[in-house]
Amino acid sequence: MLMLPLLWMKWKINKIYTMEQRLNYAKTAPDALNAMLELEKYVRNSGLEHSLYELVKTRASQINGCAYCLDMHTKDARKAGETEQRLYALSAWRETPFYTDRERAALEWTEALTVISENEVSNVLYESVHAQFNDEEMVALTMAIIAINSWNRLAISFRTVPGTYKSV
Repeated sequence: MLMLPLLWMKWKINKIYTMEQRLNYAKTAPDALNAMLELEKYVRNSGLEHSLYELVKTRASQINGCAYCLDMHTKDARKAGETEQRLYALSAWRETPFYTDRERAALEWTEALTVISENEVSNVLYESVHAQFNDEEMVALTMAIIAINSWNRLAISFRTVPGTYKSV
């Protein structure tokens, strides 16, 4: 008797947590995808260090809970030479000696902008980040954060399936 409710619960849980893509936004709206890719192109050509950008993308994806983007950006970061130690410790970056002052500033800015509705982006924070980044880099870093948060929202909303990304 007890077995039937347990089987039903297991089915229901698996049904809820089964990852199936809802919509292929790239096929449905290629112009929207192209606009996002133009933003990526700007950031990639902005002069920001690739390693820093991968840390920013991974940290924002951790905060947002975007499994697809976490899979993608940790693969890309490893391929670019990022260490396992730094990737594993990223969610606790404040408590480790593994990151430079510039990376720490970028991660602080990433966290503040990713959860912008929950906090004020204070002058103190701005000035501390600006001490590590010039004006052009501040814009590029902010656009990088905007980009990854947008990608996260697309992947989460339309359930882009994690594990399908192949690093190029």
